[in-house]
Amino acid sequence: MVRLAANISMMFTEVGLLDRFEGAARAGFRAVEIHAPYDERKEDVAEAAQRHGVEVILLNVMPAVAAIPGRESEFREALVRALDYARAAGCRQLHCVAGPTDHPDAEATFVANLQWASEQVAPGGVRLLLEPLNTRDNPGYFLTGTAQARRIIEMVASGHVFLQYDVYHMQIMEGFLAETIKANLDLIRHFQIGGVPGRHEPDQAQEINYRYLLDLIDGLGFEGWVGCEYRPRAGTVEGLGWARPYGIVGV
Repeated sequence: MVRLAANISMMFTEVGLLDRFEGAARAGFRAVEIHAPYDERKEDVAEAAQRHGVEVILLNVMPAVAAIPGRESEFREALVRALDYARAAGCRQLHCVAGPTDHPDAEATFVANLQWASEQVAPGGVRLLLEPLNTRDNPGYFLTGTAQARRIIEMVASGHVFLQYDVYHMQIMEGFLAETIKANLDLIRHFQIGGVPGRHEPDQAQEINYRYLLDLIDGLGFEGWVGCEYRPRAGTVEGLGWARPYGIVGV
């Protein structure tokens, strides 16, 4: 069974961040992902998740500087802070956001930062995830393709770095979704979904056949979470009808 997680940085934004845990739980979500909870106290984030019975399954390491030469110390500070929040909330995955750069040393910087970060997360078993983004929404972003991400993961060679496959971004950049997912499932530990175009609900009013893809992912034996990272067209709960087959009631 596909397990859906709510991205409460983009969903349930009708209320403040700490109140979104309740909305997600009432709608039937048992896990959430958050871009950057750092304006809230880590204790409050952990308490809200525990009180409403939802698991925090992904945080971003912010700001987005992991591949930018000259900002290594900033990345290290951000990683330490993200890991601190992750430990408090019981989160086991951190997205190391590459950032925008065309510097010739960007790849080497990214690899070195990830190797250092791998040493920091190893004792707690936290995974570091790499997510290629599309350049239409993120001009100049460094990490833009599945093959590029795979190469970097293999260069880091730590056993703690994996692929975060965002179907929305990769439909725009690559297409050929099903075969790419099959070819890289060994490295994929987290999926994210959103409709193309517009990054709205992954329903029938967009171009990706999500029913087919989610059935494929389930059939391949993927046991992780699928993050719903999209902007609701007209209210979060009102747009959750597409998710009922996956146990999300919406009310």
